[in-house]
Amino acid sequence: MSDVSQVMLQVNRSVRAGRLRRVLLTTTGTLAAVGLASVAPVAAAPAAVPLAKDPGRADDHLTVTVRDAGGGADGTHELTCHPAGGDHPRAADACAALDSGTRWGKDAFAPVPQGTFCTMQYGGSATAHVTGTWAGRPVDARYDRSDGCEIARWNRLVPLLPDVRAQGRRL
Repeated sequence: MSDVSQVMLQVNRSVRAGRLRRVLLTTTGTLAAVGLASVAPVAAAPAAVPLAKDPGRADDHLTVTVRDAGGGADGTHELTCHPAGGDHPRAADACAALDSGTRWGKDAFAPVPQGTFCTMQYGGSATAHVTGTWAGRPVDARYDRSDGCEIARWNRLVPLLPDVRAQGRRL
């Protein structure tokens, strides 16, 4: 019996039992999982989320303010993507890094989750504040290098944020 036949049999049984709503949600997920959602649409799909490299994302605009990073990296820069622009010193590289780290359902700018165990290392006094819009969502994120988790979070956004690893530890 094919996957579609199995799904339709499940729908018929459940409709008779009065569980239509639960079946529609389950069936939609099953059809999507087997790649057949277009064969037998059962429920309306949610609005499409823009892909990371969607040319229609011209509203991607970030303001990046960096303090105490040294090496001429301090200051405030504007970054636009799709196409790359603004006065950010590495606009195209920053947009590419953000695109590669953007995943549906994940916040590329999310803070370190509460209760995370982090190494007790100090990465320097550099701080950053990123505001604006990315992938249709508002951004208001703060960064520092106070422990291993925060250092890794910062490093994931290089070159949006300056690469301070080469400067070593600043006390």
